[in-house]
Order: sequence, then structure tokens, then C-alpha cells
Amino acid sequence: MELTEATTTEAAAAETSLAVLPVGSTEQHGPHLPLGTDCLTASAVAAAAEESYEGEVVLAPTVPIGIAEEHRAFSGTLWVQPDTFRAYVRETVASLAHHGWDRVVVVNGHGGNVRALGEVCELISRHDTAYAVGFTWFEAVGEHGSEMGHGGPLETALVRHAHPDLVREGRVDEASAGAVDRWGEWVSYVNLAVDSVEFTENGVVGDPTEGSSERGEELEALAASALVRLLEAVRDRNPDGTDGERPG
Repeated sequence: MELTEATTTEAAAAETSLAVLPVGSTEQHGPHLPLGTDCLTASAVAAAAEESYEGEVVLAPTVPIGIAEEHRAFSGTLWVQPDTFRAYVRETVASLAHHGWDRVVVVNGHGGNVRALGEVCELISRHDTAYAVGFTWFEAVGEHGSEMGHGGPLETALVRHAHPDLVREGRVDEASAGAVDRWGEWVSYVNLAVDSVEFTENGVVGDPTEGSSERGEELEALAASALVRLLEAVRDRNPDGTDGERPG
């Protein structure tokens, strides 16, 4: 059930304890991809998993602004501080739990959110009336994951598949020509760069020309399949680590 499109009557009739909360970011993704790329990809994977899942799951609206100050030099980028992000996710999960949807998988599309998301899910599970886990889609696509980059092949592929009208195809070659191979500026295993503009002039890491729509379809299928397995495990797992059937 997609919560944004459901009525309150339909929400009240949901017989499940399971919810999915997509989180993303509004930030630069080079000259060819939209600022909402991380929201679009997280939402696409969440929706595909919700459709494939055998049972009922509540699909919450996507959180659109994340921890993205590293992209502040690029126009249109929005960000919040980690404390704000953690509080927003925690309170949103609490509101889901208020309605009985107290087992929540937070589906993430932005690398900058990963650390704070893990921290807040642990906090929720230890101290609140809900059980929450974080899932970052590009960590669940097998060998493709090594090419993640930023605005590179994986994100370009998934947006080409899920929202082909939003890819500025005439700028893909430009994005590729200005791309760098690696995130950061590394010395002795330490990244010296604070902001992305320090090592990439156009914001792109990785070659977007390697991101076909067909590859995007495969990425979505891989990530959604992994997410379905996670939903099943979260549904059946008791907070103390023992197995036990739950509704949904």
C-alpha cells in the first residue's frame, strides 16, 4: 500500500506491521542527472520490492533531503545536519509505529546518509517502540556495487530505466569527459577532501556512458530482490533475535 495515495480508511484496514521508508537527497549529480536522483532511485527500488513482496507492506513517502553538505558548491544542493536527519527519521518511524507499522526498513539512496542511518536505526531498535533497519540499494547489487561512483554508471542506469525522461541525454558525454575515477583525494588511506568540488569539477565520479537502461533494469531487480528478502526477515524476527511469525 502506497501511503501517499491511500485514504485514511484504507490505511486503517492495513493488516501488517511492516513498512518501508525511502530516504534520499536533493543534490548535484552532474550535468546529466536530476538533483533528486537519490530520491528517485531509492523510491524505485522500494516500489519494486513492495510490488514483489508476497504480503502487505506500507510504503511511506520518501524523505527528500539528507546529509549532503559535501556538494554545497553545486547549485540546487540542499542538506541538513546529521542530528536533524537522525531526528527526522526517528520521528517518522515513531509515527509509523503509532499506527501499528512498527517494523520498518529504511531504504536509502544516498551514500552520505549511511552512517547516520545506521546509528538512528540502532537507537530506534534499542530504545523506541519499533524495530528499524537501514538498507542502501547500491550495496545490494553484487559486483555492480564496485562501480557506484556519483552520477556514474549505476545511478545513470537506474534513472534511465525508472525515469528515462529525466536523463539529459545530450549532456551524458559531457558528464563522462569531466568525470573522475575515484571519490576523494587520498593520502595514506585518508581522504583529504572535505567537499566533492575539490576533486571533481563537474560532480561526476565514474563513467555514466556505462549506465544503460538495461543495466538499470538489472540493478533494480537485484536490489528489489535483496530488499524483499530483508522484509521477510524483519517481518519474522523478534527484537531479541529469535524467530517468530508476524502479521504482513
